[in-house]
Amino acid sequence: MDKKLLLGVICVFVSAEILNYLIMGLLLGPAMMSLQNVWRPDMMSLMWIFHVTMLIGSFFFVLIFSRGYQGKGIAEGVRYGLYIGIWMSLGMAYATYAMIAIPVSLAHEWFILGVVDYIIQGIVVAWIYGRSAGAAA
Repeated sequence: MDKKLLLGVICVFVSAEILNYLIMGLLLGPAMMSLQNVWRPDMMSLMWIFHVTMLIGSFFFVLIFSRGYQGKGIAEGVRYGLYIGIWMSLGMAYATYAMIAIPVSLAHEWFILGVVDYIIQGIVVAWIYGRSAGAAA
């Protein structure tokens, strides 16, 4: 694995974990926790699975970006994050709404904040790739 890819994975993973805490823990947390009979009683003991999937997701997020990287700066990261954010957040928010009794307003917030989350991660990976390319030159 090349250094830019590894650094990108680490930075995206860390930013994703922080953003997830801010979005799901602080912004949407009260609404999510008010849902009755949705959460597993042993959910906290299984959170390691969540973190592993976040790490794997971060790897593929950066890998896909690196394969199409064009060196167009932060705007490239914003565009990439927007595309991936719409794709991933649309299914997460609205498929969950279709299967679990959550308010549609929560699905809308989840979708919008999810897109913002991926845009920020896109900016992070574009910054890493642009910074590394600039440092090499």
